[in-house]
Amino acid sequence: MKVVMILSFVIIFAVIGLTILVTNRAYAYKHEVDPLVSQGEGVTEGEQVKRASEL
Repeated sequence: MKVVMILSFVIIFAVIGLTILVTNRAYAYKHEVDPLVSQGEGVTEGEQVKRASEL
């Protein structure tokens, strides 16, 4: 019975520890957004609308 309780606590603490680790890594992730291409670089407004509708 003691072995089952000890094993249960080890599993519980492992799950809690991994949850904290994964959550911290997720919050630390730096999201990057591609810069918009301006109209002066050869992309027309119609092409921008078409690209946006494909997403």
